[in-house]
Amino acid sequence: DIDIDLPSGERRERVIQYVYQRYGKLGAAMTANVITYRGRSATREIAKVLGFDDGTRDQLLRYSQSFGWHEADPEGGVDTARLKEVGLDPDAKPLRMFFGLYKQMLELPRHLGQHSGGMVICEGQLDSVVPLEPASMPGRVVVQWDKEDCADLGIIKVDLLGLGMLAVIQETLNLIHSDYQQELELYTMPADDKKVYAALQQADTVGWFQVESRAQMSSLPRTRPDKFYDLVVQVAIIRPGPIAGKMMHPYVRRRQGKEPPESLHPMLEPILRRTMGVPLFQEQLLRIAMVAGGFTGGEAEELRRAMGFQRSDKRMRALEDRLRDGMARNGVTGEAQEKILKAITAFALYGFPESHAASFALLAYASGYLKCHFPAGFLVALLNNQPMGFYNPETLVKDAQRHGVRVRPVDVRNSDWLCRLEADAASGAFAVRLGYCYLKGFHPPAGLALMAARARRPFSSIEDLYARTAELRAGELLQLAEVGALNGLLAGHRRDALWEARRVIRPAGPLFEGLEESVAPSPLAAMRPEERLQADFLNMSMSVGPHPMTYFRQAFPDEPLLRAMDLKHFRDGTRVEVGGCVICRQRPGTAKGLLFLSLEDETGIANLVVYPDFLEGRNRQVLLNEAYLRAGGVLQNQDGVVSVRVDAVAGLRFTSVRAASHDFR
Repeated sequence: DIDIDLPSGERRERVIQYVYQRYGKLGAAMTANVITYRGRSATREIAKVLGFDDGTRDQLLRYSQSFGWHEADPEGGVDTARLKEVGLDPDAKPLRMFFGLYKQMLELPRHLGQHSGGMVICEGQLDSVVPLEPASMPGRVVVQWDKEDCADLGIIKVDLLGLGMLAVIQETLNLIHSDYQQELELYTMPADDKKVYAALQQADTVGWFQVESRAQMSSLPRTRPDKFYDLVVQVAIIRPGPIAGKMMHPYVRRRQGKEPPESLHPMLEPILRRTMGVPLFQEQLLRIAMVAGGFTGGEAEELRRAMGFQRSDKRMRALEDRLRDGMARNGVTGEAQEKILKAITAFALYGFPESHAASFALLAYASGYLKCHFPAGFLVALLNNQPMGFYNPETLVKDAQRHGVRVRPVDVRNSDWLCRLEADAASGAFAVRLGYCYLKGFHPPAGLALMAARARRPFSSIEDLYARTAELRAGELLQLAEVGALNGLLAGHRRDALWEARRVIRPAGPLFEGLEESVAPSPLAAMRPEERLQADFLNMSMSVGPHPMTYFRQAFPDEPLLRAMDLKHFRDGTRVEVGGCVICRQRPGTAKGLLFLSLEDETGIANLVVYPDFLEGRNRQVLLNEAYLRAGGVLQNQDGVVSVRVDAVAGLRFTSVRAASHDFR
């Protein structure tokens, strides 16, 4: 089983098409996936069979939605409080029947799907080895077995994986060559750059590969990586396997010098020396099984396959007895045996190979280097390769602006379809110009037509622009006016442009009867800042102007809400209140029911921690559904990691500003 990482999008598709062309339709095929019933798919099917109306079905779907923490427990009881919360009667006979069927249906096969990138390649006729069938996509062929069946027969499978950051890095390097006029490649980036490791230690990693998540940002100030192998470990440690195996906190304490780096057993010290006595990688776990458990190479390979299986906990439990017997024969008993066993079985949840971690760490370092030294170019590449990463484009833009990058709005005199760099004559630095691609519903032919017409000669007026771009629809012209993209053609404001755009559209309507020439200025008042913000979010899901919280503070100067950047200056245990836009909600399965939220304001991101007892009840709907929140609680400021343990919450209401952003958030 071989993994090959490729840039996502068209380049990955070209590689797949090349494989088909090179080996022929019967010499290469995609492997299948056995799709099983999970929470939402099972809910839909059972509701359909039992004749539930759409409203009841949607209520059941809301019941099962919990941000990845747990679905309705197939082994346990029904959460009657949550059922009542969504308007259902837990004692109703149809519902009791529903949950009985639900428990039986989970994990049953639903249909045969196509693996997203797994290919089997054969020099001859593949259908003489495995059964094939046409895929739903024209020209594609699927092996009727999944990857486990292929592995059992020793058939080599190659995974062609789409990795968006590869495309971002390549595009940034191209911009460095063409715009910055500098020579740089991935393999020529300076190692151990001080700016990169300083940003890592401060958790200033929005937009970086692999280390931008909430969990990574909470860990980085504690582990303080200062060399490349530290970054390899950092990539691997924020995974369900190490977390469930309780390996993360011992590693952090050892990095901080709070406890000695002791191994699980003296015989394992050579294996675990590089990771301070804590097992983090698959390779280490396999060596532990062979050294401590007496496994052969074949048995270790069986263990590796079990760790890589999607739902491998059952297979891992079957290996426990063999591990215990082997460790007992080697004198590993008692607490040491339990720790080793727990470390190995935890990797069934998801353990990372060291080789993968090293490859990902290289990309993490490269993305950080590009952001630290070429922030404008890196932002252009990020925006042009969405969706990807942990944050939405609005958050990426605001983070770049806080780092000194100028981001300019869509402008018909300068914008292309994609975002691009613009040289700032005054400062000598580069600014980012947003492209037409960020206008909602703006179709590519219109954007390309605008670019072609502008290349022939600059636009002299809105009427000239509309007359020369037949592909531009009337609604798109009004959209350009509403976001300010036409302001430069009349030296006015957005409502001037809207007035003029409506005038040149034929038929113009009774308002413009008898008006042959443009009326400048228009009789319309200019948009207020909040109205411009609303227009930006409704049309682009982002704004290059001030953050919505800026307007809130101007409108309500007496509100006691602290800024995100100020929290680090308060002592641990201080009671604080913060507010902002919710940019992230997480409830990971390894967090014991904790809900993590990230609130963004004009100065940065504030991290909130919500405990299960506070989440339930009337707070739940506010925490899970409000786009803007104000939250109070006790500040936790330890080892440079700042968060707020929430004990009071409410929706943040501020008229049109909230309405403007709600559509995007």
